Amino acid sequence: MAVIGGKECDRVVEQCEKFGFDGEIWCVHPKRETMRGRTCFKSLDELPYAPDAAYVAVNRELTVDVVAQLSKMGAGGAICYAAGFAEADGESAGSDALQKRLVEVAGDMPVIGPNCYGFVNALERGALWPDQHGVQPCERGVAILTQSSNVAINLSMQKRALPVAYLMTVGNQAQTGMSQLGMALLEDERVSTLGFHIEGLDDVKAFETLAVKARELGKPIVALKVGKSEQAQAAAMTHTASLAGSDAAHSALFKRLGIARVNSIEVFLETLKLLHVGGPLKGADLLSLSCSGGEASLMADAAEGLDVSYRPYLEDEAHALKQELGDIVTIANPLDYNTFIWGKWPAMTRMFEVALAPDFDLSMLVMDFPRTDLCDPEDWRCATDSFVAAVKQTGARATVVSSLPETMPEDVAHDLMSKGIAPMCGLESAVAAAEAAAFIGQAWGRVQPAPLLESCSVAADRFETLDEDASKAELAKAGLVTTKRVVVSKPDEVETALKNLNLPVAVKVLGVAHKSDVGAVELNLNSAQMVRDAINGMAALSNRFLIEEMAAKPLAELIVGVTRDPVVGLMLTIGAGGVLTELLADTATLLLPANEAEIRSALAGLKIGKLLDGYRDTDAADIDALIANIVCIANYAVANADTLEELDVNPLFATQFGSVAVDALIVKRKQHD
Repeated sequence: MAVIGGKECDRVVEQCEKFGFDGEIWCVHPKRETMRGRTCFKSLDELPYAPDAAYVAVNRELTVDVVAQLSKMGAGGAICYAAGFAEADGESAGSDALQKRLVEVAGDMPVIGPNCYGFVNALERGALWPDQHGVQPCERGVAILTQSSNVAINLSMQKRALPVAYLMTVGNQAQTGMSQLGMALLEDERVSTLGFHIEGLDDVKAFETLAVKARELGKPIVALKVGKSEQAQAAAMTHTASLAGSDAAHSALFKRLGIARVNSIEVFLETLKLLHVGGPLKGADLLSLSCSGGEASLMADAAEGLDVSYRPYLEDEAHALKQELGDIVTIANPLDYNTFIWGKWPAMTRMFEVALAPDFDLSMLVMDFPRTDLCDPEDWRCATDSFVAAVKQTGARATVVSSLPETMPEDVAHDLMSKGIAPMCGLESAVAAAEAAAFIGQAWGRVQPAPLLESCSVAADRFETLDEDASKAELAKAGLVTTKRVVVSKPDEVETALKNLNLPVAVKVLGVAHKSDVGAVELNLNSAQMVRDAINGMAALSNRFLIEEMAAKPLAELIVGVTRDPVVGLMLTIGAGGVLTELLADTATLLLPANEAEIRSALAGLKIGKLLDGYRDTDAADIDALIANIVCIANYAVANADTLEELDVNPLFATQFGSVAVDALIVKRKQHD
């Protein structure tokens, strides 16, 4: 490798030496004679041949020149440390243009960065890295990619026995993005799992390709995506757009691609560890074993709100455990096996074998080791030793879980890892990691989803909002069931209009969004005179009115809409509608195209799903008719992907015998004239 620059390159060489890198390191500096005892080359021209990798740590203008020369000489690739490129656009003149120039001169040579720390390769003991790190050499491990150098350093310092094969930062992703780097890492057979700390995706289609490849290779992906607090668009025309923010789009993307999204660094590391040891879980059926009722309760509480379960022992299974533990111990899951047999190695081993014999997806032994400066940990090893023996005998998928990270000693953790048992740090993190691993296993068990919709949207300098009648007409062509309606412009037309409609009816002002907010709708009108009075009362708002039949009272009201996210494209949002839209914020987001099974699953996961199924002896909704309407909306969006900006059907009524769209709004993108 070649290092081009001053003090940062000093540090790179130092880290390589400390790590035990045995390849050649060429130092390039125009004025220095030596760098850490190595003779410096005055320029790249003096190098014996093109380096396999180069660390470029000079100012931003000179970085472009160095990358250009490296590319011409056929170097394998370069890491660009300097900042002041696109990330500083608006603060520093020409920053964005300079980054574009960097990409141009690099040509086909891979460039990581700029504004990038670099990476650590624990497999070859190479550290193109200008700082201290805690990565330890390994022969197989996980690969972690992050957009934050400081987060990378923090992750490297973990003492959880997680083997990290690669730790990479990506900087600005000017040319080579996170997805491309992830694809390269997948091809290394020594990499078991990928972990991404993501601030923003570089290329959704490339990320989708990466996820498909990872599934093919059986290498799971875990994502720690930041940015949940991002505010929704304040000026959005539709209710849907105010509900579906960028974070919902990313969550929908990860779910579709079978990527486990986690919400903390602790769960990120524990999930990577669990996946590294044994891959995804087949399901989320968990067993918890501890010698304390308090720990059993904590484990039960840790699963609250998560998509995991503690299956009770069956009668014959419970009877077998009773034979080992005695009548005083209550057989349950989580199980407090008590301390009656503590320290009796054969008895503990038999008990664990019986406890593990049922086919749980993951069995967890809760075990906290004492601090060695004050206590002797030998008394605690009987439990882990007998548990390890039982795991080996039964072939169960198992972990040892400590209540606190600091009560899982690093040497114990490494020993458990060597025996194929993941040492998990923290009860909540362990259970959350199990949920994530089960999510991936279940996602991989389903049919591969269709490729994401590719829409070449028109360049939009303006938008066209269709009124309710026009919106319903367009959606009806796609099969959506809508209310029967007639458009009038003055009261004199009411008598003729009502000949084609059944009373009662509603009157709405056309061309007004959020009608109820401005008094632009009147409901349950039972005579021609009431309709005329309503039109006269709203005449100041418009000269076009929609008269439509009142739909039957619904069992539930839903909102179904489509919005355009700048990263993932069109996404379908389904949720509680009507007056509950903002009150509950009960929504599910799917990316397009979406099939019937995905829509059915999304409905089942909503809070109002209980209403649809029939809550407390109420009638159940016609789910098939409701899903058929939602499918029509999704299909319309796919067919109009290039021009659709927003779509809102709110409310969509779900009744015992059918489903009908009561209101609709479509916003289209318009081309430049």
